[in-house]
Amino acid sequence: MKKIKLALGIHNHQPVGNFDFVFEDAYQKSYLPFLEILERHPKIKLAQHFTGALFEWLLNRDPDFGKRLRKMVASGQIEMMSGGYYEPILVNIPDEDKLGQIEKLNKFVRENTGYDPKGLWLAERIWEPQLPKPLKNSGAKYVVIDDSHFKAAGLQEQDLYGYYLTEETGHVINIFPISEKLRYTIPFEEPEVTIEYLRSISSEEEDRLVVFADDGEKFGIWPNTYKHCYEDGWLERFFSTLEQNLDWIEIVHFSEALDKLLPKGRVYLPTASYREMMEWALPSDTILRYENFEHRLKDLKLFDNYKVFVRGGFWRNFLAKYEESNNLHKKSLRVSRKVRALKNNKKFDQQLVDEAQDYLWAGQTNCPYWHGIFGGLYLNNLRNAVYKNMIQAESLIDNISKPKTVYEKGWIDIEIADFDADGIDEVIAETKFYNFYFSPHSGAKLFEMDYKPKAVNLLDTMTRRKEAYHDRLIKLKDRNSSQEDTETKSIHDIVSMKEPGLENKLKYDWYRRSSLIDHFLAPETELNDFANCEYKELGDFVNSHYQTEIKENKNKSSIVFSRKGKTNWNDKSAEILLTKKIQIFKSKPDVEIYYEIRNLENRPVEFWFGIEFNFALLAGNAPDRYYYFDREIEGDKNLASSGEIKDVKTMGLKDEWMKIDVRLSFENATTVWRFPIETISQSEGGFERVYQSSVVFPNWKIKLNKEEIWETVIKQKIIDL
Repeated sequence: MKKIKLALGIHNHQPVGNFDFVFEDAYQKSYLPFLEILERHPKIKLAQHFTGALFEWLLNRDPDFGKRLRKMVASGQIEMMSGGYYEPILVNIPDEDKLGQIEKLNKFVRENTGYDPKGLWLAERIWEPQLPKPLKNSGAKYVVIDDSHFKAAGLQEQDLYGYYLTEETGHVINIFPISEKLRYTIPFEEPEVTIEYLRSISSEEEDRLVVFADDGEKFGIWPNTYKHCYEDGWLERFFSTLEQNLDWIEIVHFSEALDKLLPKGRVYLPTASYREMMEWALPSDTILRYENFEHRLKDLKLFDNYKVFVRGGFWRNFLAKYEESNNLHKKSLRVSRKVRALKNNKKFDQQLVDEAQDYLWAGQTNCPYWHGIFGGLYLNNLRNAVYKNMIQAESLIDNISKPKTVYEKGWIDIEIADFDADGIDEVIAETKFYNFYFSPHSGAKLFEMDYKPKAVNLLDTMTRRKEAYHDRLIKLKDRNSSQEDTETKSIHDIVSMKEPGLENKLKYDWYRRSSLIDHFLAPETELNDFANCEYKELGDFVNSHYQTEIKENKNKSSIVFSRKGKTNWNDKSAEILLTKKIQIFKSKPDVEIYYEIRNLENRPVEFWFGIEFNFALLAGNAPDRYYYFDREIEGDKNLASSGEIKDVKTMGLKDEWMKIDVRLSFENATTVWRFPIETISQSEGGFERVYQSSVVFPNWKIKLNKEEIWETVIKQKIIDL
């Protein structure tokens, strides 16, 4: 009789920062019912992987869940897998953090299930050739990754019924190929389709192994899958069908396969992830060309035979595609260097160092570092959680490393360094209350402002940019928004809108959204023109280079940026000198911003000048998050509101949920424009509008005589509510 060995693996993950109701929904619709059905089928073995944050939540939510899992591990039905505790992209973090995160999850699994993990789940199946060494050094014996990785190395389908070895400088790891075929039949086809496929590849030699390993959220969380898997009984039927065929299907754990089968050989895999991820990593315009090429091959009925040669990009290019992702990554590397500098130094409290390290690791969770079918980088709650953890790590590092008297009285550290690895230096100022990050080469913008007492980056916004899937959104505009799609599909095939008219909200920015952006507007500019980034900029300051000067005093320091540049009014060009000085203090959460514009012409000049601030306070329409001004205003005050208020001297943004008040005071009364930055992004639930930040734009119409100077001061204060 022809036989085949089958290894099954389930990976469950929720990112740090996801809402508690999302965890609860996943527990009720996927994790608990899956375990309950698996429990009724003790002959079905599988490898189980929970990421650390989710595993902790599950054990706290339902101690009985942990007891049942431990019992199934003890019986041999479940084999536990490890990985990075907070599900980082391993190639994205230093080796010390790789090994530390893996050991943390190993320990947690041992303590809570009694099992010593032999294998690893690789986050997003992102592989690079240098990984075997740290994986081997972690104590792992195997890792599971997509069969497409092997095919990219030249292997064919018939070569993949087993496992292989790979190595880096002699450090050997076993690698199992996950069957793409099974990832698409389970659970989207009837169980018999999977059985027929297994029968078609079975062998008399009894040495063939095929692997299914995929996200547990496919079984209940993805659209329509709860009804399909549980109410309609697919999962019960699937396990029962497997049991009926155990005379020729031998279900084995991965660790058992290592004992029962010899490796099929040695192979060296290229950089890879699953097919969709590599497509998403491409620049948006390139994605459209890639999709057109793929559709052309399908039209010619060539794709199935040649898709192995049709490959997208490289995961790390998300850091080039999105400045916001690169900012998160370089922040994590900066914090990691700080933690390592304190490790194993006996003069520092190592318990506190370990606590800071764990905050760092939580800040390495992968989901907000990239974007594809899932919200990822565009979800402000996920970015906020990553920043929160890294800022908490930095605050602990300050407490550990600063002498007590310095820590209590306050300090200012200013560093000029290439923070974002673009070959050009940035300016970083750190105090007890703040971290400020400036880019002198790009408008001297303030692109990160961490308020440490609340562990929040108040500039954690997104630039509105074109995404390839926006083309699909435009094509959907005539579709009936109430039309429901009840067919059970892979999440990659679902296209829907969460609200009608989203195509009309597609707006794109030509500069990075940040703060202290110096604008010169044309006289005909309207608020909506500026908000939609569809206006005429008359100055050359927004993305240009500024000179930098640092002035340090006893209790305060100043960072001074200046630029000679051009502006224009009524078709007359004028040269001006713009200087902005940011004054920060050692012992209080105040910031004073001094602006000076000098007319360098031998004639009067006129211009319309404004300073753009972005403040990211998570929710645009929540009633406990709102604007206030030095007088009552009509209409909406929520952070997603738009409007113009004249003669403003004091205003602010309050977030009663985070208990924070950002207050601005203007020396010169000003007109203030306000509007939200909202992105249209793709998620597992469809196209959606996401609030990113609120723009505050004080602006003045100015006339200067020959060599005359215009000056103003803006004072910013953060108040804890």
